[in-house]
Amino acid sequence: MSVTVRVGTDSYVVAADQDFSFGRSERCTLCLDPDDAAISRMAGIILSDSGTWFLENVSSTCPLDVVDEHGIRSVLPPNRKYALEGQMRVLVRGSQPKPHVLHVHAPERLARNVDVPTDGEATAIGQNVNINHMDRMALVALFAGYLENEERYDPHPRSYEAAAKRLDLPRTTLVRRIEYLRTRLDKSGVPNMTGPNALNNLAEYALTRKLIKSDDLRLLPGK
Repeated sequence: MSVTVRVGTDSYVVAADQDFSFGRSERCTLCLDPDDAAISRMAGIILSDSGTWFLENVSSTCPLDVVDEHGIRSVLPPNRKYALEGQMRVLVRGSQPKPHVLHVHAPERLARNVDVPTDGEATAIGQNVNINHMDRMALVALFAGYLENEERYDPHPRSYEAAAKRLDLPRTTLVRRIEYLRTRLDKSGVPNMTGPNALNNLAEYALTRKLIKSDDLRLLPGK
């Protein structure tokens, strides 16, 4: 099966017996910017191996960012591979503030067995844990950066103060709502809802379970 790579208005279909290379060298399949020395001559290759598509970072110094369909970023160090599946974005950073973005559509490797919540005023997550409209707004305000596209994408939780300001709420109100949600998830058996990385883990849980999606950005005031 083939992979489709889209960059801006250009689209490439890569067959299983082909490689798709990108970097600043004009010898690459996709030359990103021949004058930007901050981009490796050969930054990466997309290739098929035994029926699975991979992104290989062939740079000796520069990492690549891979953003999955949920908005969760993984850093791919030099000389490492990443299995591609579904809709993904590859970010190649150069000297300019805005990274080059490759939109990759790869075949699904395995059928997924994911408990996807249904739309409604309350959505079941975990065991006997419900998220209502105000909970969802709090999650979107905190994790809006994960849901944004292109240059606005930021895979880090906002501060409680910034998120509360966006919702025109006192900081303590937002903190209590999120803490209560994390406590309920923790009691229901959801792992990693406490500790120093609890917010990052909550973001990953909310995104992978599709409790919040890009369309939910419209819930925020001013959107």
